[in-house]
Amino acid sequence: MTTQNSNRIQIGNIKVHFREQGKGEPVLLLHGWPTSSFLWRNIMPIIATNHRVIAPDLPGFGESDKPTDIRYSFEFFSTVLDGLVAQLGLNRFTLVLHDLGGPIGLYWALKNVTRIKKLVLLNTIVYPSFSEAAIDFVRQCSTPGLREKLTSAEGLRDAVLLGVSQPAAATEEVISGVQAPFATLDDRLALAFAGSQLNPRGFVTIARGLGSFTMPVRIIYGEDDRVLPEVADTMRRVQRDLPHAIVTSLPGVGHFLQEEDPVLLGNLIREFVGE
Repeated sequence: MTTQNSNRIQIGNIKVHFREQGKGEPVLLLHGWPTSSFLWRNIMPIIATNHRVIAPDLPGFGESDKPTDIRYSFEFFSTVLDGLVAQLGLNRFTLVLHDLGGPIGLYWALKNVTRIKKLVLLNTIVYPSFSEAAIDFVRQCSTPGLREKLTSAEGLRDAVLLGVSQPAAATEEVISGVQAPFATLDDRLALAFAGSQLNPRGFVTIARGLGSFTMPVRIIYGEDDRVLPEVADTMRRVQRDLPHAIVTSLPGVGHFLQEEDPVLLGNLIREFVGE
């Protein structure tokens, strides 16, 4: 089996950490809040049997830089993705998106559609019709006092527990893996900023452009998502916009499906990208 490597590149003023494994056609995995490439550690070896798999830590997360003097906007993340794919030589690849990585990746893909060979959507937000849970999350990230509690070690533990349907999946390894990158006050402030600074107009742009995607699309989501309780409605809407999308819903699985059923998820993605 190939080794999972840990690397860093410089994109402008930002150091970006990423994991890489395997050889072949590339697959790029984007995480969401409050996770990192750590979320993909058990998925990567499955896909990497016949693909080059890359999982970056988005700025503000994981082992990448966490500046507090910038705005974590759609444009900022798009610039980072531009630099990442350029430096890694990713000319055409499969894009796999989860949680906050969904809108970030979709916004970028609209301007780089010829680069996307195939698209995989997991539990994520797509449209500007936000649920009460999403609105409350942004409010907490934006409010001093609340955001410190949300991003504390205990708050991150709660986020992991909320994100799994099966409590046994929230092991101490998983919890500590999510907590570890946020040791300082600035780390946690950057995490709060990254969770709350995407402009709603960017979601309008995504909603207007999504129907133009013609590449193969695979939707895989955990049905028992307490983080994004509207996920089934979101994916039904995606399927209306993209009738060629193939949908698989996983009963008894929550938001962090990578932790609850990594073997099934990894095999579903591998089968799709290998077709």
